[in-house]
Amino acid sequence: MTYIIAVLLAAAVQAFPFPSISTRQSITALTTSQIDQFTPYTYYASAGYCTNMQTLAWDCGTNCNANPDFKPVASGGNGDSVQYWFVGYDPNLDTVIVSHQGTDPSEILPLVTDVDVVLVPLNPILFPGISSDIEVHDGFQNAQASTATDVLSAVESTLSTYDTNLVTMVGHSLGAAISLLDSVYLPLWLPEGTTFNTIDYGLPRVGNQAFANYVDAHVHLTHINNKEDPIPSLPTLSMGYVHPAGEVHIEDSGEWAACPGQDNPSTQCSVGDVKPWNGKLDDHDGPYNGVEMGC
Repeated sequence: MTYIIAVLLAAAVQAFPFPSISTRQSITALTTSQIDQFTPYTYYASAGYCTNMQTLAWDCGTNCNANPDFKPVASGGNGDSVQYWFVGYDPNLDTVIVSHQGTDPSEILPLVTDVDVVLVPLNPILFPGISSDIEVHDGFQNAQASTATDVLSAVESTLSTYDTNLVTMVGHSLGAAISLLDSVYLPLWLPEGTTFNTIDYGLPRVGNQAFANYVDAHVHLTHINNKEDPIPSLPTLSMGYVHPAGEVHIEDSGEWAACPGQDNPSTQCSVGDVKPWNGKLDDHDGPYNGVEMGC
């Protein structure tokens, strides 16, 4: 993980411009009840770090025990050239769950993916009809493409088997970036009437302004950032990257602040509070309401 920061900071130390806007409308604190509603999804994101065999058997310790009724359908990846992923059904939430592994610093290939920061158009084969003005991180797109069709097939099977119409995508770090791209990809291929929800943790910026605008218009996204975590500040605004709306920032006080708009510059939100060069990497894995990411 330190390698990610070192490479990206080389670009970040130039200028780090903030959006030319004033602090947006009211930033509100989430209630304890609202925070607790995220917890099942947090464990699913954390379970993304477990091996494909563990998640297919739903035998992965605390992460699996937190959602004991989960019905796994498919899993894949090798934790190296292809991030681990799993798909299944949660009967209590009545939703398909799609989870992707985040960045494992012990594996070099995911790190290389994270620092491949060139902006490129979305693959027209996987993303038919999407404007070429919409550009995303090349490495993140390649990581998503490596599992896209397998994940789609698993989601189709789960929707059919469990007669639900809700798909929830989760992920942390690199897994959050893949999850966000899945959130654009899957609706293009699944039947009308399917609804989608995306809950990401420690999400790096994934695409340009046009991408952020598309996500705001088409994706129901919440991305939760923990305290002084620098990863959500990368790649930087100066490199042409923009976060979609939907941020929730866990402040040092422990308050969860809902930050309206894209890259809200308030000091209660990540952009105003955390710079890539002075963040605390230990905050990246959590805790998110008591949950530390990892298997």
